[in-house]
Amino acid sequence: MGRKTTVQSLNEALHLVMEAHPEVYCLGEDIGKMGGDFSVTRGLYAKFGAERVRDTPLSESAIIGAAVGSAMVGMRPVAEIMIADFTSTCYDQIVNNAAKMYYMFNGQFKAPIVIRTATGGGFGGGPHHSQSVEGWFMNVPGLVIVAPSNPYDAKGLLISSILDDNPILFLEHKGLYALKGEVPDEFYTVPIGQAAVTRPGKDITVVTSMKMVHEALAAAETLAGEGIELEVIDLRTLRPWDQKTVLDSVRKTKRAIVAMEAPRTGGPASEVSAVISEMLFSTLVAPVQRIGALDAPIPMAPVLENAILPERRDIIKAAQELMAYR
Repeated sequence: MGRKTTVQSLNEALHLVMEAHPEVYCLGEDIGKMGGDFSVTRGLYAKFGAERVRDTPLSESAIIGAAVGSAMVGMRPVAEIMIADFTSTCYDQIVNNAAKMYYMFNGQFKAPIVIRTATGGGFGGGPHHSQSVEGWFMNVPGLVIVAPSNPYDAKGLLISSILDDNPILFLEHKGLYALKGEVPDEFYTVPIGQAAVTRPGKDITVVTSMKMVHEALAAAETLAGEGIELEVIDLRTLRPWDQKTVLDSVRKTKRAIVAMEAPRTGGPASEVSAVISEMLFSTLVAPVQRIGALDAPIPMAPVLENAILPERRDIIKAAQELMAYR
């Protein structure tokens, strides 16, 4: 056990799984000797060699196509797409091959691949390096979307994802790579599809993920001084998401905020909000509040980026409005 960054935790997960499972290999741009753009694969090339840590050409479609093909014959590839925005260039491979493989062949083939990718804004990366792409994939049957918010979950969820038989989009928020937390040294897993209540509360349920978990916890600290207690739920998996944990919480608080960095329109916040409203309409004492990025490309200028991306002040405002609703 020790304090590790999210990058260190992900790197440790890859080392442990590759040591234990020879069918696991990594592929992607600059993941070999360079160790990846964010250093997540650092040291893997030296330890496991070029056969299991494969540098690829700059072709995201080829990366995922190769991963799907090798998965069909028994391998467990971990493919790195450097930036989540670039999944647009391999969308066909993910949606029409990886996600459909098991169903098209009646279980004769499967695609146990993990697609790791760095997502999110807040660092001045501009419109092609800052998007939250969850909404692009939320309605794809057969695809799992995992989204950790801390180093402990990042390690355990990555191990679980690699050992899972489904194709998994594994989202790593860039703003959390340097975050530190207590992480065991040993091999462990965190269940896919199971949310975590990161802060109990009695007044309002806040459902969130990734970096917005920390914004919600900060908002909860501020609101506690006003006598408003938030219950913060970290989904950890966006598809399939843990409806039971969320609905049980909202039955208790009778108020809900769904806060995600992805755009409001068609994103995960829309889906979660819809289910809460559909299942607990008669329980709610106020409309569900939905928080997300504004419907605009992410600008590079910090002042404009800050105006578009959601943060704790949006959660505080929504909570105050919910408590005042009559």
